[in-house]
Amino acid sequence: MRARLLVALLVPLALSGCGVVALTAGTPAPTASATPVAGSTGSWIVVASGSPTPSSAVTYPSRPTTLPPVAYPSVSGSACPVPPNGQVVIPVTVTAGVRSLTVSWPRRSASTFRVTAVPQRLITGPQPGYTWTSVPVTGSGCTVTTTITGLKSGEPYVVWLDAQGTGSLTDGTRNPYSGASGVVYPK
Repeated sequence: MRARLLVALLVPLALSGCGVVALTAGTPAPTASATPVAGSTGSWIVVASGSPTPSSAVTYPSRPTTLPPVAYPSVSGSACPVPPNGQVVIPVTVTAGVRSLTVSWPRRSASTFRVTAVPQRLITGPQPGYTWTSVPVTGSGCTVTTTITGLKSGEPYVVWLDAQGTGSLTDGTRNPYSGASGVVYPK
C-alpha cells in the first residue's frame, strides 16, 4: 500500500519535467523558438549586439620542396668527406642519356657499390626482375660515377644504389648505406 502511494505521488512529478505540478498549474510554460522574440528575454542571453563575422582563413608556413644538400664531415687522413656510421641515405644524382642513365654519388672509402635501374611502368602479374651492376671504386676522386645502359627510351625508371662492404651493426647484420633517385626517363 505504501509503495502504491509513493508511486502515485512520484509519477506526476517525474512526468512534469523540472516543474512541480502543484506549483506550476496556473503558470503557462515557456516556449522555445529559433529566434528571440522582441521585448522578451526568454531563455536567450544577449552578450553583445553586433553581427557575426567569419573566422580568418588558416594559413600554414611554407616548406621547401627539396631537401637541403647533404654534407659530411671529413675524416682525418681522407680527402673525401664520409658520412657518420649508422644508417645513411646516399644522395644520388642521375643524368638521362640516350637509352642510358649516368649515376653519380659521393664516395665512401673501402666500399664497393652496385646500382640498378628499376622500371616504374605498372604491369599486372609477376614483376620483371632487375639486375644489379657492380661498380668498383677506382681512383682517388670523391665522386663515383657509372652509366647504366640498355634502357628503353622514354620509360620511367628509379635508380637504386647499394654500398657493399660497409661493415656490420652490433647485431651482426650489414650496416645499411644506400640511396635511390626520383623517377627518371632515358632519352
